[in-house]
Amino acid sequence: MATIQGILNLTDIDRTFVNTVGQQVVYDAVAQYMAEHNAALAAATSFFVQQVTENFKFRYRLPGGGYLQRRGGQAQSGAVKSAGSWDVALPLEDFGVGFGGDDITLAYMTIAELNTHLETITAQNVNTKRLEILKAILDKTSYTFPDPIQGDLSVVPLANGDSVVYPPVVGADTEATDSHYFGTNYVSGSISDTNNPYATIRTELIEHFGGPQQGGENLAVLINSAEQSKTEALTDFVAVDDRFVNPGSNAMVLSSIPASLPGHVIGRVSGCWVSVWDYVPAAYMIGLNLDAPKPLMERVDPANTGLPRGLALVASNNVFPLQSAHYRNRFGVAVTNRLNGVCAQLVASTTYTTPTGYAHG
Repeated sequence: MATIQGILNLTDIDRTFVNTVGQQVVYDAVAQYMAEHNAALAAATSFFVQQVTENFKFRYRLPGGGYLQRRGGQAQSGAVKSAGSWDVALPLEDFGVGFGGDDITLAYMTIAELNTHLETITAQNVNTKRLEILKAILDKTSYTFPDPIQGDLSVVPLANGDSVVYPPVVGADTEATDSHYFGTNYVSGSISDTNNPYATIRTELIEHFGGPQQGGENLAVLINSAEQSKTEALTDFVAVDDRFVNPGSNAMVLSSIPASLPGHVIGRVSGCWVSVWDYVPAAYMIGLNLDAPKPLMERVDPANTGLPRGLALVASNNVFPLQSAHYRNRFGVAVTNRLNGVCAQLVASTTYTTPTGYAHG
């Protein structure tokens, strides 16, 4: 991603002041910087987010199951449900921070200092987006979002054993409720070939979406580094090769490693890619099917409102735009595909508890 000095084509950024360049020129450069940041962040979050939408509420549909009806004579076939469905809603929240600069501050602010300031703001934006995504995935409880225009919206998590019935799983004929949050009944230190959480996560994912005839499902599990050593000790774990080491003969070599996974991919086990991503709380695991629709959607303001999307520097003074500006990002993420996602807690219980700091409300 370009830097402010690159956008402005400056070299001596330590002795070039914002007001020397001109507030409007710098403001426009910041807007370009933010646009590139937003594009990079959208690519980074695509692992979880299926699409961006203006919808605040809609009915999510997946294909149903069942059989054709046996016909006789001129009898008409009965109508059937064509799809499994459930209602979803998405929040829309306003996040922001002030620019924090008066005319004197800006007079003494160099381009180098401005660049550091922008790196802080974009880091805060990344942290906020990541936290909201993880809260949407890890919080097992529905909650009500008080939308100031649309009224109260019921935001749902992944399948959590509520009254919603889902399309039949592979090998079944009838719709049924389901839960994708569970406690493993053993702690992290007890992961073994007998206590293998990856096998359980795999079963929960492929029962809804199936898998290739010859195995090799495209599933991924995100873990904390606290679970790495026990994972690597599993018998069927196959490590990702060190790119600086050429494997010898008769050695298994992993291929087609997904590029979009957050964190560091360490290998495969029980039909799942494993990536260490320490933003996942210790003793928790998140599993996704990479070939199914993503679990989340992101809501933004309708285009006809004229409000900017993504992180933007918003000015209220056209003459001195940086003096009365603030950074703002209006968005909300929530689960829409309630079946593509499994959260496991490594705990001596079968009950899943939302990790501290990840509950809504």
